[in-house]
Amino acid sequence: MTFRLERRLVAADLVEDLRREARSGLTSRPKQLRTRWIWDERGSAFYEEIMGLPAYYLPAAERALLERHAGEVARLVRPRTAVELGSGSSVKTPLLLDALSDLERYVAVDVNEEGLVAAGERLAARYPGLDVVGIVGDFERDLPEADGPVLVFSLGSTIGGLDPEDRHRVLLAAARAIDPDGALLLGLDLVKPVDRILAAYDVEDAPTFGLIANVLRVLNRELGADFEPARFRSEAEWNPDLERMEMFVRALEPQTVRLSAIDLAIEFVEGERLRTEISTKFRREGVERELAAAGLRLASWWQDEPGDFALCLARVANGA
Repeated sequence: MTFRLERRLVAADLVEDLRREARSGLTSRPKQLRTRWIWDERGSAFYEEIMGLPAYYLPAAERALLERHAGEVARLVRPRTAVELGSGSSVKTPLLLDALSDLERYVAVDVNEEGLVAAGERLAARYPGLDVVGIVGDFERDLPEADGPVLVFSLGSTIGGLDPEDRHRVLLAAARAIDPDGALLLGLDLVKPVDRILAAYDVEDAPTFGLIANVLRVLNRELGADFEPARFRSEAEWNPDLERMEMFVRALEPQTVRLSAIDLAIEFVEGERLRTEISTKFRREGVERELAAAGLRLASWWQDEPGDFALCLARVANGA
């Protein structure tokens, strides 16, 4: 079968969302934007480079868990449809798809159309008997309907890039998409010694520096802003209260930035920061609470020996 693309969120919708959020986030105190806006084609390319950095433990840890437990996931769920949230380049996706012998349809949901097309065409060639679909859309509202057992999954701790309110909406959407025979599978970056976390977000590494600041280029391109990235410094720090990494760009000097598309001028004082990204780290008990709030229950939990990363399988709370 061939790959097909569905656009449930067209470019105009994305720009309108960005216009609204830029006005709100850049005029708030402190200034902040949601992580989603760093993920254009350039941002995805930066992340591909980050995955190869020695200190970035996440890809190897998740890959090892998938290799070890994908068969168990397949036996527990036996899905006919698999829906991936935040699929990105789908590099690790085959580790799961290879084990899902009953699978008839794979659906990837992401806001990055270029990435969806490239990954979708590659997977369609690898799995000629599989119906491969890419959906340009939002996790909360664009999960497809499907017959039979459904496995909704999100790898790479993608869900950690969402604020708690957005995570809750995604979990609610997943709960609606799976029936008692289906399940939700999450790859989760775990709380660990802070020095190890900080090493994985070293802004001296060029791709990390670039990814944190990528939203400035997105605002320049989409909203006619005149950010000069060289006048900002990328930073990353640990928030112990929320147990998450927070990434910022800091103004190196006083400046005024204009966004012509929304007729907005923003003042930055020297040293003022704009939060561009978050990456929450999880504990099992916190995950169980968040699942329960969305009508889900933890069914299986697999984590690596160092306690760096976990795979979590959840089912609807009133299911078997």
